[in-house]
Amino acid sequence: MGDAEKYRLGGFGDCASAVAACKRIVDDFLRSIGERARSPEAAVREYETFGPEPYIESDDPDCRFSATEYMRQRLGRQPDPPGSSAR
Repeated sequence: MGDAEKYRLGGFGDCASAVAACKRIVDDFLRSIGERARSPEAAVREYETFGPEPYIESDDPDCRFSATEYMRQRLGRQPDPPGSSAR
């Protein structure tokens, strides 16, 4: 994602609130693609190609979020093995 595509969603009082906001962004994308993605694999491809990539900026090293990991978890898809060409 280029800098021109980034925007600040807001400031959050705690990590849990920031993570919840990121999850809502991914969930909204999944709802928006609806029937276009007929399988979990197709949904992941669609997301990786067109989906937003919310992230958390925090001084807390334990406060982080991976949109792709969350989406795969929601769809019941296992992560790609280390060293694979998928991101």
